[in-house]
Amino acid sequence: MEELFSKVLQVYVRCRDSEERRTNIRVTIELQQTTSPVHKRDLLVKLTDDKDPYFLFNLFVSEEDFQSLKVQQGLLIDFASFPQKFIDLLNLCYAEQESDNPRFLLQLSCQSPVLEGPANFSVVETNAFKHLNHLFLRLAQGSDKDVKDYLAVCLSSLKAEKQALEMKLKKTEDDLSRQLSYAQQTLTEKTKELDKLRSEWTSQSSGLSSRHTQELQSEREKAQESRLQQQTEQLRHELESAHKQSSQQLHGKLTELETSCRELTERKYKNESVIRDLKIKLVGAEEECQRSKQQVLSLRRENSTLDTEVHEKERLVSQLQMRVAVLEQEVKDKEQLMRRTKEVLDATQQQKESVEENAESKEHHIRKLEATVKSLSEELIKANGIIKKLQGEVRGLVGKLKIKNTVTVSQEKVLQETSEKLQNVEKHLQSAQQQLTTKDEQVSKLKEQLETTVQKLNESKEVLKTNENVISWLNKQLNEKQLTRKPVSPETSENPSVLSSTTGLKAQFYPHSGKPAVFSVGAVDVSPADQRAVQPANRHTVDSAGLDSKYFERREDSIPIYGLPSNLHREIPQRTKPAVASAYFSA
Repeated sequence: MEELFSKVLQVYVRCRDSEERRTNIRVTIELQQTTSPVHKRDLLVKLTDDKDPYFLFNLFVSEEDFQSLKVQQGLLIDFASFPQKFIDLLNLCYAEQESDNPRFLLQLSCQSPVLEGPANFSVVETNAFKHLNHLFLRLAQGSDKDVKDYLAVCLSSLKAEKQALEMKLKKTEDDLSRQLSYAQQTLTEKTKELDKLRSEWTSQSSGLSSRHTQELQSEREKAQESRLQQQTEQLRHELESAHKQSSQQLHGKLTELETSCRELTERKYKNESVIRDLKIKLVGAEEECQRSKQQVLSLRRENSTLDTEVHEKERLVSQLQMRVAVLEQEVKDKEQLMRRTKEVLDATQQQKESVEENAESKEHHIRKLEATVKSLSEELIKANGIIKKLQGEVRGLVGKLKIKNTVTVSQEKVLQETSEKLQNVEKHLQSAQQQLTTKDEQVSKLKEQLETTVQKLNESKEVLKTNENVISWLNKQLNEKQLTRKPVSPETSENPSVLSSTTGLKAQFYPHSGKPAVFSVGAVDVSPADQRAVQPANRHTVDSAGLDSKYFERREDSIPIYGLPSNLHREIPQRTKPAVASAYFSA
């Protein structure tokens, strides 16, 4: 940042519904250069008041802004020479500000009743005929951040001035103390010399007077002599002249010493008065320093509160700057249209007679474009108002955001708990899925076993049916044999127990109750010899029944017939016999 100009100038301030007044305002012009990422030069015009630290108006003029300013106000210079020409105009105003009728004036006008918001700063040349406006700049009032930066710069400069003043005070105090000590030493020396001179003068005057008296007495004694009278008179005249000269010299030295003494005392008093003034200034500067420190503390506190607001405002400002950039792009497009129309105007100057109507239409178009540019500037002013409204809304949103942050923190805790629960549930699910897969495998195995058991059940049912048919057929055959039995042989008549045992054979079958068929033998006791006698009879009955022995063979997958005696199956002879046709089985 390079400072080009900084002076206090008289400015005529004019507000709405108020009279024009004169104030002293400091005008500073600074040139700001940025090299990264693009080399740019910006001109900063700043208006401040030394009495009011919150008075701040500034304007940043970039090269692109200067091009639009040049087109609007018809300037004939480029951006490189613009700062120097502007400074020359300000110097002219500074040179003529003390005259009664200044030729160059500075005006600051504002549309509001108080000097707030955007203001117009212009350099005006006055003459008897017209007020010529050389330059017109639209300044913006400094924001809170700009005012803080300006106050911080003022504070740092005040601190630097205070330190410089303190250094100067110390130096002046040292110099004055040295001068005082030196003056006191010279005074003591001069007073000593005065005392010596006075003592010498008194001694010389007393000696001279004594000499003169002695000489006068001697001359009076010799006065009788006429010759010596003339000599004594001459000597007296010479001595008197010498005495007068010596007394004059001593008086001159006395006057010089008195004047030097007076000067030294005056210097002493002046130095003491200067020291008092400097001490008073030091006390005032220390009080101002304490006040400035308190202001700095308050400003730092405000800074800490306003920094958060500034960040949020900067976000909004960035959004609005994007909108402004779009509007500036539109303005640039319109400026290009203006340039094209100027080129057309240059061409029309050569063909004025043939294209006057076209020129008038172009001028009308230019006026429309200027009206649109003015409307755009008004829209920018409205955008600034909207920015302020949005800043208020942002403050409310910040409070809401804080509440939302607390809610989100609680929700995040709940989410963490739910995520942990979900992980546990997923683990349980995985274990349950593994168990399900094992259960599915067991179910598939059980289904296979079921199918095999169902097949075996079906086969056993078929075997049961065949067994029931066989048992019913056997019962019928036995009943028929008992009914159609021949007369008792003598062997049987001799052994009635055998008859009773043979006749006691019964076939009991309960097909409907689901109980197995039971073949019971009578409860009569039979001896082994009788059993042997019964066996051929049984064989005879079985053989006479004509039932094939294959029906009494045991199968591995068949269900045994409970209730039949085991010896019945064993005692059936397994011999080849011609098959007998029956009603239940085919041959």
